[in-house]
Formats: sequence, C-alpha cells, structure tokens
Amino acid sequence: MGTIATDNGKVILYYNSEDSLGKQAYGFVNASNRGILAIDISKTKVTGTQWADIATHLNIPISGLVNQEHPDFSNKYNTENASLSADDWIKVLQNEPNTLRCPILVDGKKFHFIETPSEISKFFDKEEKSEDDRKEDEHSNF
Repeated sequence: MGTIATDNGKVILYYNSEDSLGKQAYGFVNASNRGILAIDISKTKVTGTQWADIATHLNIPISGLVNQEHPDFSNKYNTENASLSADDWIKVLQNEPNTLRCPILVDGKKFHFIETPSEISKFFDKEEKSEDDRKEDEHSNF
C-alpha cells in the first residue's frame, strides 16, 4: 500500500516554486477546476518513503527523479551516473530540491512526469471532454 493518499477528485502536484517549470506547472494546475494539493518541495520536506512511493508509481529507480545534469547535483557529486544508494538519492532530493527532474502530477492513482506545462492541460482536457460528453448524452436523452 502506498504512502501517498490519492483522491480521484483532487490532483497532487509535487513541484519546486524556485524553478520556472515548477511555477508554470503550478499555474496550469491552479487554473483547472479540479481540487489541488500543491506540494512545493522547496518549502515542504517530502519524506523518503513518499519519494520511494513516487518512484515506484512512475516505475523508475529513485535516481530517475533527480536531474543529474543540474549544477546543484553535478557540482556536489562531480560525476556522471553517480552511484548512490536509494537513501542517498532521497537525501539529494530533500537537501537539493532544485535537482528534481521535473514536476510530478498525481491524478487519482496515475503518476506523471510533467516535462512541459502544456502536458497538464492534456490530462485535464480529456477529463473536461468526457464531462462534456456525459452532459451531451444527458441532454440527448430528453
């Protein structure tokens, strides 16, 4: 069982408000008509268990959450494909939030990397279209 409580009526966004992609992703999610829980990792510490849960749902190792080309990472570790333990990768994310690869959107039980802010709208557009289709079906039954 995961440690991240999911809710089909609400999305969770893990992002860094000090990063332009994170700010834009937050703007897209905030503009939606869905309930949101925005977790700014530059201000809120995500637990190691939660990072591990996120990586599991994304089907990647924890190291896949880290942008190893980010200067905050490369200056400190000064190596390509750093060989760190899972606990070490978690500490990198907790101590260097700027190294998060990109924002992560949790929509119900689905976890998504958000590499461009416009990706968010495609998730919400699908939902809005299906709601519009349901409304059309209800009206056509009269």
